[in-house]
Amino acid sequence: MRILIVVDSPRDWPLHFEGADVVAAREYITDPGYSELGSAKVFNLCRSYRYQSLGYYVSLLASARGHKPFPDVIAIQDMKTHSIIRVASEELDALIQKSMAPIQSQEFVLSIYFGHNLAKRHDPLSQHLFKLFPLPFLRAQFERRKKGHWFLKSIGPIAASEIPDEHRSFVLEVAKEFFSRAAPRRRRAAAFRYDLAILRNPEEKEPPSEPKALRKFVKAAEALGMETELIEKEDYARLAEFDALFIRETTNVNHHTYRFARRAAAEGLVVVDDPESILKCTNKVFLAELLMKNRIPVPDTVILQRENAENAAGLLGFPLILKRPDSSFSQGVVKVESREELASHVRVMLERSDLIIAQKFVPTEYDWRVGIFDRRVLFVCKYYMAGGHWQIIKRDTEGLKTGEGMSEAVPVDDAPKAIVRTALKAANLIGDGFYGVDLKQSGKDVHVIEVNDNPNVDTGVEDVVLRDELYRQIMRVILGRIERKKGR
Repeated sequence: MRILIVVDSPRDWPLHFEGADVVAAREYITDPGYSELGSAKVFNLCRSYRYQSLGYYVSLLASARGHKPFPDVIAIQDMKTHSIIRVASEELDALIQKSMAPIQSQEFVLSIYFGHNLAKRHDPLSQHLFKLFPLPFLRAQFERRKKGHWFLKSIGPIAASEIPDEHRSFVLEVAKEFFSRAAPRRRRAAAFRYDLAILRNPEEKEPPSEPKALRKFVKAAEALGMETELIEKEDYARLAEFDALFIRETTNVNHHTYRFARRAAAEGLVVVDDPESILKCTNKVFLAELLMKNRIPVPDTVILQRENAENAAGLLGFPLILKRPDSSFSQGVVKVESREELASHVRVMLERSDLIIAQKFVPTEYDWRVGIFDRRVLFVCKYYMAGGHWQIIKRDTEGLKTGEGMSEAVPVDDAPKAIVRTALKAANLIGDGFYGVDLKQSGKDVHVIEVNDNPNVDTGVEDVVLRDELYRQIMRVILGRIERKKGR
């Protein structure tokens, strides 16, 4: 693979690297030879990445030509997006406070060259920022606010001409190291046609799939010709190396899982689950409105805000269930027995969200979970309530799991027709992704509780009926989508 370093003016470019060609931005954009070049890694070191500038077009056209631009247009846009900068500041908070601890001023500028800073103490923070915002030369501005707490204020590129003379030898050293690692990933073995990334978090206490299930996914994917790699949130900048992304980490909108899904979709990867599914499924207010509008049976439901919170008791009676819009894994869901409890929980929940969900309590011995992918039912399970508790999972006041009910997998053909039919109707309102529909059955009545993206698949639970075939079926859908995308 040819390596191109694209700059505004090669004549004024101070750094040179063995094995790489330095090319003028205008030449790369206009010379037909570069348009016809088969494969190339394009390091865009232009002065500016401003929208519709030469630097912007270098990355944009590199993507169109099938080259691998660094940075790509998504990375360029991300550093301009305040919400992403804010989320990055929150995710890296502990690292920011540690790195900034000795700084006495109210503001600090961190110069990051290929993920490194001259001061070794700032290297861990520099490397994390570089992975989130993969630009060769970065300027991160930090600000000390209330109670001495540091925040990431802004992040942007450093023009090569702005690199101080005393930094140049260091920049040359780290750049050489970076370019030495810039060779493409190891050549795909002949047996593998595509590359699949599975996003997971080894530290997650309650992941959607435990390690043994992940190994089964890898085995199933590789048997179908997809070379598979388990990646983590630090691998954000590597997504363009893959043909598909399968998320096996608990998702949320204000979270790196959503950024991964969004970026992978923008890069043209097959994504499970896609950003739209994450957006829809992780907000219970949206789900409640969607299901009720489409006449999908749900427990009696009221969307609460400050003005109507007291009406919940009269409309639903006690006990009733309150849910935060972003609740998951039984967290952010409470059972309320009295007006006093209602007022207390509503007050706390409305501090985080302007809207919350109240539902009539439907007592059942177990909940149904129907796993659906590509609009087809894959598995059906019963999840029994934890002993002496009204939920599948029992937690203490800190949210830690203290108990869990039994599970029972049921062959799809043996599951009640009303459960399967209702689950499919609910999931199809979201899309054709991988969903887990939770339902309750009381007599002949069936109610949808919620539709989850990224549902659990664990060994000895969801895979009891199909066993290894469950993992193969999921991987076959992903493979089929890759082939359709590539026109094969």
